[in-house]
Amino acid sequence: MPETLMPASLTPDAVSPPKPKPASPVSRFFSSENRYLPPMLITAILLVGQVSSGLLESFSRTALAIVVAILFELVLGRLSYGRFPNLASAYITGISVGILIRSPAFWPYALCSAISIVSKYVIRWKGRHLWNPSNFGIAVLLLLAPEAVSTLSIQWGNDMLPLLVVWTLGAVITWRVKRFHITATYVASFLAFAALRGLITGHGFLAEASPITGPMYQLFIFFMITDPRTTVSSKWAQCLVAFLIAATEMVLRLNENIHAPYYALTIVGPAAMAIQLWWTAKGSQKAIV
Repeated sequence: MPETLMPASLTPDAVSPPKPKPASPVSRFFSSENRYLPPMLITAILLVGQVSSGLLESFSRTALAIVVAILFELVLGRLSYGRFPNLASAYITGISVGILIRSPAFWPYALCSAISIVSKYVIRWKGRHLWNPSNFGIAVLLLLAPEAVSTLSIQWGNDMLPLLVVWTLGAVITWRVKRFHITATYVASFLAFAALRGLITGHGFLAEASPITGPMYQLFIFFMITDPRTTVSSKWAQCLVAFLIAATEMVLRLNENIHAPYYALTIVGPAAMAIQLWWTAKGSQKAIV
């Protein structure tokens, strides 16, 4: 039938495209747009770890780290951009510092949070900060004040339930925000290198692999190496960087560096971001020419 003879209700212009099915509340909750998912996950890690293993040095020290991080974020965000930023990132930074730092004094918690947030605004290249804030602050403090500061090293113990809870939550959330491949690549690489280290040191696989079951590594694999602001953009490059972080960590561990994961991320992550920014800028210049 010619289009001119079709009833108006059957002409192509009159046929409305099917409306997309609205996302369910669960899908909206577990989506990359929900910026409060990571803070909820890290809070769950804190609660599970504190109940099962006494994770924190003290609630007051962790609260101090969170408050300092939020205050610095508010002030620097206002001064830099003329508005108050979303505080989800500052909360994650503060609570990470509160969990990971170990010191009998209060000042390291405040100083580490301050360094972490300031680094986002001061140490920038081509409009981006290169270091994961909490990882940078912890690495700086470990270098400057090793006699006063250490890091979390306790394990979950023999109870696997806390580990399963955290891994389930972390896997679901990182999958939904399309970052799980980074975590999976790092874990697989860590286990492979643990087997290699076991052969080299004679300690065996389980002794070398056991650290990844601790709460420190849960923060490291679900938050630090997956931080969207400080990871490269392409999926294959993200996996490559995760592998290189695990490889660098192995070298540091073989040299008996007990803070190997922090230093490995401090070295590899920013270098990868800098290379990507340089390559992108070079491509833009070629396109203009």
